[in-house]
Amino acid sequence: MSDSSVVEDRPKSKRVGALRGLAPFMRPYRLMVGLALVALTLTAGISLVLPLAVRRVVDGFNTGTTALLDKYFGAALAIAALLALGTGMRYYLVTHLGERVVADIRRTLFDRVLGMSPAFFERILTGEVLSRITTDTTLILSVIGSSVSVALRNVLMLIGGLVLLFLTSAKLTGLVLLVVPGIVVPIIVLGRRLRRLSRENQDWIASSSGSASEALSSVQTVQAFTHEGPTRADFAEVTEKAFDSARARIRTRAVMTVIVIFLIFAGIVGVLWIGARDVRSGAMSVGELIQFVIYAVLVAGAVGALSEIWGELQRAAGATERLVELLNVEDTVQDPARPLALPRPVRGEIAFQDVTFRYPARPETSALNGVSLHVRPGETVALVGPSGAGKTTILQLLMRFYDPQSGRITLDGIALPDLARADFRRHIALVPQDPVIFATSARENIRFGRPDASDAEVEAAARAAAAHDFLTALPQGYDSYLGERGVMLSGGQKQRVAIARAILRDAPILLLDEATSALDAESERLVQAAVEKLSEGRTTLVVAHRLATVKRADRIVVFDQGRIVAQGTHDQLVAEDGLYARLARLQFTDGTL
Repeated sequence: MSDSSVVEDRPKSKRVGALRGLAPFMRPYRLMVGLALVALTLTAGISLVLPLAVRRVVDGFNTGTTALLDKYFGAALAIAALLALGTGMRYYLVTHLGERVVADIRRTLFDRVLGMSPAFFERILTGEVLSRITTDTTLILSVIGSSVSVALRNVLMLIGGLVLLFLTSAKLTGLVLLVVPGIVVPIIVLGRRLRRLSRENQDWIASSSGSASEALSSVQTVQAFTHEGPTRADFAEVTEKAFDSARARIRTRAVMTVIVIFLIFAGIVGVLWIGARDVRSGAMSVGELIQFVIYAVLVAGAVGALSEIWGELQRAAGATERLVELLNVEDTVQDPARPLALPRPVRGEIAFQDVTFRYPARPETSALNGVSLHVRPGETVALVGPSGAGKTTILQLLMRFYDPQSGRITLDGIALPDLARADFRRHIALVPQDPVIFATSARENIRFGRPDASDAEVEAAARAAAAHDFLTALPQGYDSYLGERGVMLSGGQKQRVAIARAILRDAPILLLDEATSALDAESERLVQAAVEKLSEGRTTLVVAHRLATVKRADRIVVFDQGRIVAQGTHDQLVAEDGLYARLARLQFTDGTL
């Protein structure tokens, strides 16, 4: 599916009320919210009192004594001090609250995504998830840490200003209110378009991030196939579409701002003209007119600020919808409400009973079709067959990365869905076909298998995996930084680090998915010896093509098109002269057995 179709398929934000999705994250900080509201109300109230002080001072020039003027100016200074203190408190509380809530949101999102099954990542790009965790939460930070506070303050200023306007001059207030519908209508009409464009802009930004992440994570492949030009073009296209949607949003907001500001100040000019005539006729004093004008400016400023903040709130509403959508997405693989406990010690008996499975991304094709397989505790079973036959799928289902559409998978007699995934996975050591190396030291990469392992245990595991020699030859030895995805190591070295990690885990079940595919002959011999020693007393499933690995297995299970077509020892399967014998001739040897 193209990026554009992904954006078009996404629902658009329909209401600012989506910000209610932030309520669970705000709830733990009710006291801080309350204090912020108190500070906000205080500053709004003081701002509304200032015009009264100005009126007193202006009218006092003609009627008051010098001592009275001193009191008015002193009171105005005290009010300004309170306003400054309240504004500072509001800023600190609101900004602190925003940073705290966004940090909680980011942590919650990461915790949620980290526990999702691989099926989730078949439907969404990793880069898009990162965009939601970073870009969308930054929008929310802006809203919580600024926009909501400013919006509430301006709402109070609008309501309080209108009341005081009416008390100052009901006639002039009526004239001001005539302008309000002309301001509100464009806000509503253009606001709907702005909300849609804001959500679309965020979606394109997420697509741009996903495209960049995918290209940069595979930069060597991109460069090797001289695909830089098309990759740059694809990224440029998505980025331009993000820019185009942003430009449309900015244009709409600019038009709305022009209309609102013009109507506001046109209204003020009209009111000033009528007010000036009332002063000339003696219907009101100069101080009252100035007080009214200040309130009118405050009200107009509040309306103008709300029109701008409305756009920010709409963008944040779209971001909130996306985050809530991510938090509420249903995982296809879930732990039971009351998980059973594995009996101790774990024996490692594995059973697949008439299992049929289709990957979510390929629902029309069965990766496994009616597979039944029983692996005894301590048995080493090799899984062989053509690419796509279902071998690696067996390991993925055993790790419960996916659940089969039908059939049952058990560990020590207990169905996997009845167990907590973390409970049974800690008894499994996995060496994947594509070894994962983290951007940290070699020591910490191996220790990933068992975080509480000592340095001596880490080095012993490395020796067993034939990794000790090349690791000690690195500039800082085991403490050398291996780079992102292990760019400092060769493919075979990465694989040996991954094997050392599995050895260190010391689990009763060992899963090897082409664990020796990237090794040279000497390293393979050393690692094979380590794996054989490691396999003693452990249930081991080996996905392999190399004859040296397969021949030593207690049993070989042959897969073809998602089914088990044969099983037995190496000699038995060669004697049958079936698929295994053909694969052995073509792949494992020089063509003769």
